Amino acid sequence: MGINLTNFLSSKSKNKRMAEFQDLDHIDGVSISTVSADLYDNPRDDLVMFYFREGANYASVYTQSKLISENIKWNLNQKVQKIFALMVNTRNANCFTGKLGYKSLQKIAEDISSKLSEKQKEDESNPIKIRPKEIIFGCTGTIGEIFPEEKIRNKINELIDKIKYTQNKYIWMKAALGIMTTDTQPKMAMEECHIGNSRIKIFGIAKGSGMIQPNMATTLGYIFTDADIPNNILKKLLQKNVLTTFNAITCDSDTSTNDMVSIFSTAKIKHAKLNNIYDEKLNEFDLALNKVLLNLAKRVVADGEGASKFITINVRNCKTEGDAKKIAFSIANSPLVKTAIAGEDPNWGRIIMAIGKAGVTIDIEKFSVKFGDSMIIANGKLDNNYNEDQVSEYMKGGNINISIDISSGSKSFTAYTMDLTKKYIEINADYRS
Repeated sequence: MGINLTNFLSSKSKNKRMAEFQDLDHIDGVSISTVSADLYDNPRDDLVMFYFREGANYASVYTQSKLISENIKWNLNQKVQKIFALMVNTRNANCFTGKLGYKSLQKIAEDISSKLSEKQKEDESNPIKIRPKEIIFGCTGTIGEIFPEEKIRNKINELIDKIKYTQNKYIWMKAALGIMTTDTQPKMAMEECHIGNSRIKIFGIAKGSGMIQPNMATTLGYIFTDADIPNNILKKLLQKNVLTTFNAITCDSDTSTNDMVSIFSTAKIKHAKLNNIYDEKLNEFDLALNKVLLNLAKRVVADGEGASKFITINVRNCKTEGDAKKIAFSIANSPLVKTAIAGEDPNWGRIIMAIGKAGVTIDIEKFSVKFGDSMIIANGKLDNNYNEDQVSEYMKGGNINISIDISSGSKSFTAYTMDLTKKYIEINADYRS
């Protein structure tokens, strides 16, 4: 089950090499399989399965869009303690497909649970009967097209037959490639930490490039750990850490119908029992989880459709974090700001415009604006030392940092976004072609 080189090379991966990605290796309790169901009418991998042979504790956050996909409806309806498999398909969002789309998932879940139950009998000394409700789904792709039930069902046997119990970097790469749509590169991240004296792994993959602005979650993100963490604690940890990671990014201000971020805990490492989210033994894990989520979230922005710049917007010293977030996203989602940055134009007037429209009360005599290390606005006026040539040179870089100091309080928020280029329009104008 080596890397799908065709898939990697055809991804227009901006000259990324496999060696440049983190070395995700084996994590106990997780097994991976990928196949092509010909959903793109070519041999690229488009079905990915994560199998937890002893089950996994889990938690998810989902889109808050009022129109959600059938797979999210399915996932929300499965009230179980452990999940045994996650299957992700690309090319089709299974959204606006109605009862037929939901029933397709039910049939696929029945197929998967039956086949996995057979595999349990073959491989386990104490086999478990896996139920359809212990299977969840991720779907991504075009909204409103008939879900390709038969193509997927025809590949379930092959998908399960190809399950490998031992993982390596190339298998994780293959999985990350298999869930991509308009992405140009796979997204993987890892951290190691301790719970008590036990060493813990946290691995993650994600996909996302367009239709990106969070509202509880964004894009598809899947996190795996060998820690033994109960569902209720996983949920609180995920909700907390999504706020400053996946909920701090935007590519185009559009929240998907299919957004989900999930974490799976295989409980293969036997560490000290955890009592609640405030348990001190969780401190390292909490920080490491945030790093994995932020790493993946930044990769989504950096790979935004047509992006040539990665933009960080720091808004500091507001009365409330909500005010800081409003200002940060007002700037991050402004087409005029994003096109100016794409054109490497230090048009700071557009930043002023975006701050003003955020709906936050501003004391014009106190706030400041910086591009990189260059002060633009100080105490509500153009800084005496402002040098446009110097700032223009800074704008030619690939990483742009914009800092806003409101000077009305102590709360801050950082948002991450990309520029808006002609390529973004080309990609989305031709999305279904």
